[in-house]
Amino acid sequence: MAVLEDNLVELDGSYGEGGGQILRTALSLSAILRNPFTISHLRSKRKNPGLQAQHLEAVKAMAQMTNAQTEGVEFGSQRVSFFPQKILPGNYQFEVKTAGSTLLLFQAMFLPLLMAKSLSHITLIGGTHVPWSPPFHYFSEVLLPHLELMGISIEPDIKKWGFYPRGGGKIQFRIHPIDALKPIHLTERGACKRIRGLSVISHLPKHVAERQRDQAMKRIRKELKMESEIHLLYDVPSNGPGSFLFLLAEYEKTVAGFSSLGQKGKPAEKVSDETVDALKEYMEGEGCIDPHLADQLVLFMAFAKGNSSLTTTRMTQHLLTNLWVINHFMPVRIEQQGELEKPGRIKFINE
Repeated sequence: MAVLEDNLVELDGSYGEGGGQILRTALSLSAILRNPFTISHLRSKRKNPGLQAQHLEAVKAMAQMTNAQTEGVEFGSQRVSFFPQKILPGNYQFEVKTAGSTLLLFQAMFLPLLMAKSLSHITLIGGTHVPWSPPFHYFSEVLLPHLELMGISIEPDIKKWGFYPRGGGKIQFRIHPIDALKPIHLTERGACKRIRGLSVISHLPKHVAERQRDQAMKRIRKELKMESEIHLLYDVPSNGPGSFLFLLAEYEKTVAGFSSLGQKGKPAEKVSDETVDALKEYMEGEGCIDPHLADQLVLFMAFAKGNSSLTTTRMTQHLLTNLWVINHFMPVRIEQQGELEKPGRIKFINE
């Protein structure tokens, strides 16, 4: 291959949970720093190891955006190499088959596009609210407000919802370039101001959304001693049936989001209980931000101009894996306190 490999980063894809997060984070870092990488043993701990549809689409999308050369980009491959060139902003459309997560695909691409020199428009087709992935509303209502504190401007718009297994949702993003990321400190949440949310159905009876809302409001009132405001959305546009409950806890200095999805044979009340259980765990826990926000924010903190810090209610393997990948690409100093699945603190020293 006619590519210099002097600065090649080699990653063991079986590290930690051994999932696709290693690949997505590596793709972002590689594109921004123009550092090639090779991952071996990719997703080796999964029952279906190697590249799956959404991982393939992530590599292909990032290769297109960076005019990269690649090796091993085929279904089931456990070894992938990526040799990027310059980030190319522009208008892109990508589709993730089999209701794969559009938001996980977006995770790999949007920080590199922020670092580009001009505006980009992204259209993603696939799953927007699917299991084991952040839903669109977590991005728009939780992650994005925190990114805006760092000076980031992204305009998301959901045109069509994509539930499992039909997928076919459509999301558009307008990504404004940024010269420098501001540091951020998220160590205290302050008082809880309110709890609000959405109860959503598509191609299902209206009572499903109402039962999700009613059960959630009842438990929040009884167990958390607070009132909540949960709006109903009926018959959102989608290719197939689906239900979704999203709860947002607004604090003085942060917001945290929790959700659950319906599925065939799963009572609406169980959707509510799963969501409220996660909300309750966070509200009764120590630390500023929720675990999912922590693992998504650290990549941005690594590039901020100055020190950044966070505390989280739970140190997840996703978070630790992201820190591990960052350290393979960047010399940034990271101070870490707290054990796995316990409250913790992360500080980036970027002076």
